Amino acid sequence: MKNTQGPITDRRKSPGRLRWKGLLKSYAFPVAVALAGLAALLTGLLPLQDFQVLAGRTIPILAFVVAMSIVTELVDSAGLFRAVTARLAVLGRGKVFLLWLLVVSLATVSTVFLSLDTTAVLVTPVVVLLALHAKIPPLPFALTTVWLANTASLLLPVSNLTNLLAQDRLALDPASFVRLVWAPALVGIVVPVALLWLMFRKDLSGTYRQRPAEGITDRTLFWTAAGVLAVLLPLLVSGLPVAYPAGAAAFTLLVLFLVRQRSVLRWTMVPWRPLLLTCGLFMVVEALHAHGLTEVLAGVAGTGESFPALLQLAGVGAGSANAVNNLPAYLALEPLAGSPVRFAALLIGVNLGPLLTPWASLATLLWLERLRALNVPVRAGALALAGLAAVVLVVPLAVLALWLGAGMP
Repeated sequence: MKNTQGPITDRRKSPGRLRWKGLLKSYAFPVAVALAGLAALLTGLLPLQDFQVLAGRTIPILAFVVAMSIVTELVDSAGLFRAVTARLAVLGRGKVFLLWLLVVSLATVSTVFLSLDTTAVLVTPVVVLLALHAKIPPLPFALTTVWLANTASLLLPVSNLTNLLAQDRLALDPASFVRLVWAPALVGIVVPVALLWLMFRKDLSGTYRQRPAEGITDRTLFWTAAGVLAVLLPLLVSGLPVAYPAGAAAFTLLVLFLVRQRSVLRWTMVPWRPLLLTCGLFMVVEALHAHGLTEVLAGVAGTGESFPALLQLAGVGAGSANAVNNLPAYLALEPLAGSPVRFAALLIGVNLGPLLTPWASLATLLWLERLRALNVPVRAGALALAGLAAVVLVVPLAVLALWLGAGMP
């Protein structure tokens, strides 16, 4: 039978049409949340005065998030992350366990100084590809990055958006913030690493063959990006408002790439989906606070600074983060923190706790996207069981470290 449709009426979807359909689908939920927040403001559910206070507090933080996203994307485009991982392969000396320890160090430093999302988005692909090229099972390396992206995100204000919100509410400088959380932050790094080694010790034994490193395509871009990053990192913990040095770094790199490699610049460097989702969540949760959310949660969050009280707050934070997401969980429980030690306990819950469900943190969702793009399968059930084991150990031990470090009775 003759085909009467022909190429013009072919109903098969073109790659461009499929791409747009996938893009619209990926933006559906963030746009819906943003519209819900806007509706709350326009209908008066979110009082204008409360919105103005919220905007004054969060706009500088969101500006920092945008600037750091641009910085890390352009630093990656300059080849810095690939060069670092290639150097790690050399330093590993053909021993899988040593290479894994170097990956642990990279994921920790990336999370602490550049944020958990940087580790999920940029460190994960290069580390997984490093493992694949070396003929090493990639799962231990992939799980290391996502666990440390969450659990190593407690030490500095810039490590996590929740930390920036807590720092703003407590009016702490970076040094004071570190003094408050250093003990549980250390637990959040050491205990997950120990668990990962116990889980994957067989895969992490043996040797690997080193792959020849790729050359640097543009040395000017590479070394300038490295220099900008080297100047930026200490400024982020200097006590200056973090949006200023991050914005200056982003502007410098944008000008550099505009001159030398304009094709790299694209609108997708700005994290539109996280921004829409975050703005919407900010407004929705603030509207709920205006209508009694604090009173509803007061009964489950507890009071006081005893070890059981701090563990209760951290547990509620961890449970809420895995149920909905760590950002709305933090925002909902923030008014019930009250003191620096209770704020730290809440951060333990919402930072170290989101290891069970894929949606518990944006970093985990971004990590899953990267693994799918690399065709690395991950079983949700196994991921949740491993995460449960980690949370049951890490959160109580971190709260204990906080309580002992604070010298609480």
